[in-house]
Formats: sequence, structure tokens, C-alpha cells
Amino acid sequence: MPEIVHLAERSPLVSPEELLSGFHPSYRFGEVSFDTYIPDPTHPSQAGAVERLQRFAASIQGRKSKESGGLFGFLKSNKKKASSEPTGLYLDGGFGVGKTHLLASLWHAVPGPKAFGTFVEYTNLVGALSFRQTVDVLKDYTLVCIDEFELDDPGDTVLMSRLMRELADAGVRLVATSNTLPGALGEGRFAAQDFKREIQVLADQFEVLRVDGEDFRHRGLVEAPSPLPDEQLEGVLGQNFPTAGVVAEDDFEALTANLSRVHPSRYRELVKDIDVLVLHNVHTITEQAMALRFVVFADRLYDKDVPVIASGVPFDQLFTEEMMASGYMKKYFRTVSRMTALVREGQLADHS
Repeated sequence: MPEIVHLAERSPLVSPEELLSGFHPSYRFGEVSFDTYIPDPTHPSQAGAVERLQRFAASIQGRKSKESGGLFGFLKSNKKKASSEPTGLYLDGGFGVGKTHLLASLWHAVPGPKAFGTFVEYTNLVGALSFRQTVDVLKDYTLVCIDEFELDDPGDTVLMSRLMRELADAGVRLVATSNTLPGALGEGRFAAQDFKREIQVLADQFEVLRVDGEDFRHRGLVEAPSPLPDEQLEGVLGQNFPTAGVVAEDDFEALTANLSRVHPSRYRELVKDIDVLVLHNVHTITEQAMALRFVVFADRLYDKDVPVIASGVPFDQLFTEEMMASGYMKKYFRTVSRMTALVREGQLADHS
């Protein structure tokens, strides 16, 4: 029998040191590589992105070799004009085209010290350590990867732009991703233009890599399963996950209430030992603050690849129509996509 826990009753504490130690690809991307990324042949930009990132990784490895070659090598490697490589790369594309897979593959391919985290995780790190201490820690890193760069929060975007500028000035290579808004998927470099505008003085130091394609989470797969009747959740859990170690079982209302009390920087700790999540009575979230917290929570579930079994409304009704058309729409679309994938794993035992 699995151990049953309730996330609604947890209130984890996380030290700044623990936050920093978590800046690596999640379990889902813990062993990926450029070889495990399968480009869609109908979208050549995917294979092109792999080739470009491999060259970028090789340039970083070469620079590290020069830095270890004595004073002459160190001075030569620090002459910015001597390098043909840009300070950073930006992967521009829609949902589920594999940008995070590519970013994690790059992280695995280069020497450390290095950091990998989402935009939100970096802003949380600054909040925990202070801006200056964060710069002092990261300025000696070889590579800093920023997944899901947010373009809809002016304050945090200015903060991250300043952090990236100071790291770039220290010689750190930067690579970022974000999602094109769903309503602009046919409009070329919509998100790239926004990204370059927001990072201001760094814009001309970033090379944009377009990654086109369909959401792999729905490419050739069955439709997302409907929510289950509440009385069937336990049976599906036992059938699909007979050897599960730790199962979180929560009423959706109680879980979201606790998410409002726990800082988002602690959500990774909240779910760190969970094998399966069983949610009773999922309902549409109507408050924006709660919706944004659930976005972060869903990202942590997806990072850890936690299957979900749920009753209530389907996850494509998790947010209101107004939210799905708002300035935060890209976050909500990403959450719907990711939760759909986790429900497919939980209720169909489909790990495609």
C-alpha cells in the first residue's frame, strides 16, 4: 500500500543554499542530450537549432580549455572581440516544440559551474539571496540557462534584464527560452521582438533561434481523457500505479488554499517525494493570483513528471475564458498543455 499524504497540510521550509542547489534540469530532463531530441522532419528549424546549439556548446568548451592554459590563454579568452560567438542565444517558438529539452541538452553538454532554472526560480533566488549576492554567486558560472522567460511582468523583467547584463559583463554565457503567444503563432518572431525589447542593452548580443513545430504532447496522441467520477479515483490509482510509494491525495479547494499560503519558491520541496497526485473535485480557478500560483505548481509537477488522476472539470477548463485571453495567456496555455500530459499519464498510464 502506498503512503498517502496531503499537500494541503504541508508547509515546507527551503534555505537559500537549497534553492541554489536546485538550479539544474529537472528529473524529466535529467538525462536528455542532443541525441535524444528527435527533430520533426516537417519543421527543419528543429534540426537547425540542434546543430547551432552543438556549436555553441563547443565554443564554451573551447573557451574553458583556453582559460586553463595559463595567463596567455586566460587573457586571450577574455577578449570579447576575439570571439565570434554571441553572448547569448534565445530559443523562440511555441508550446511543446522541445525548447526545454534543447536547453537542458546544452546544459548537460558544457562544463560547470552552471545553472539551469525557470525565470520564476531566478526571481525567487534574488528574493532569497538579494540581487548583489545572486550576481556574486552566478558571475563565475560558465553558463546560465533561463527557461520560460516571462514577458508579461514589467518589474520582474527589468530585474532579470539587469541580472543578465551584469552576468554578461562578467563573461557568463546566457541562453533563454520563452513561448510565443498562442494567438501569434503565425506571426514570425513576435516573441523574439518582445524579448529583445525587454532585455534592452543586451539585445544585440543575443542570437535568435526559431524553433517551429507542433506541441509534441499532442502530436499523434489520443485526446486528453475526461475527468473520472470521484468514486473511481482510488480504483484507477490501484490499477495504474500498484507500486506507487507516496501518493498525494487532496481536495482541489484545500490544495489551492494551501498554495496561497506557501511561497512559490517552496513548491518544488512541496512535491519532491510525490509519485502520483490524486485530485478530487477540480474546478475552474476564477482569481488571477491563485491562477498564477497554480501555474508555478503545475510546472513543478511537470518537472518531476508526477502523473495526475482527477475528478471535476477537465483541465482545459481550469482557467476562465477571460484568463485564457489575457496578458498571461501563454502561462495558462502552457499549464493546460502540461496538466493534460500528466493526466494522460495518470489516467491512461500513457507515458508517450
